[in-house]
Amino acid sequence: MERLQKVLANCGVASRRKSEDLIAQGRISVNGKVIKEQGVKVSKNDRIEVDGVPVYQEEPVYFLLYKPRGVISAVSDDKGRKVVTDFFPHVAERIFPVGRLDYDTSGALLMTNDGEFANLFMHPKHEMTKTYVAKIEGTPHNKELKPLQTGIVIDKRKTAPASYKILSTDRKKGTSIVELVIREGRNHQVKKMFEALGYPVMKLKREKVGELTLHGLTSGDYRELTKKKSVNYM
Repeated sequence: MERLQKVLANCGVASRRKSEDLIAQGRISVNGKVIKEQGVKVSKNDRIEVDGVPVYQEEPVYFLLYKPRGVISAVSDDKGRKVVTDFFPHVAERIFPVGRLDYDTSGALLMTNDGEFANLFMHPKHEMTKTYVAKIEGTPHNKELKPLQTGIVIDKRKTAPASYKILSTDRKKGTSIVELVIREGRNHQVKKMFEALGYPVMKLKREKVGELTLHGLTSGDYRELTKKKSVNYM
């Protein structure tokens, strides 16, 4: 038996705190009875509904997907484009991506059906590191990328300090490969950071999420994780 708000969070309905608000508003029912008090415990056999829509309890599962470019980080797309759940045809659980990667960005993306884990994972207080490798236009010197370490103003807000490493430069083609490690997840953040310095991103890949790497995976592949391995660096 688990508290109702925890079950709702685990099922991805809302965070635990917001689930408590839903309960207080009388929007949750258990076995046909509206629940308004906090702390009610439920089992896997209880029928839970939110605004009359059933909530299905599943065993939590966790995967690391190597998302290809040209794929939407969503469970469906109204334009009929390929989405990340298309790579899991034999997974019965209703999984979803934790956070997102841009359509034209490839790399490591966590997938789960554990809503509480997803909320914890994306919370800023955990400062989850994300390691990217970017191919950029131009061949900057180290000093020209120094602002990455102290923060750059994008969308009227300064980014958190990041670390970087120039992996290679091709002066003939006028391009460079740079590794960037950030602890945020703002919209198009990596691209905007490099663009702000005058070095547009040509290609972008997320190599690591925390300590989880793409080792052994090719584009479109995934591997299953345990919850312990998923959160042992949070």
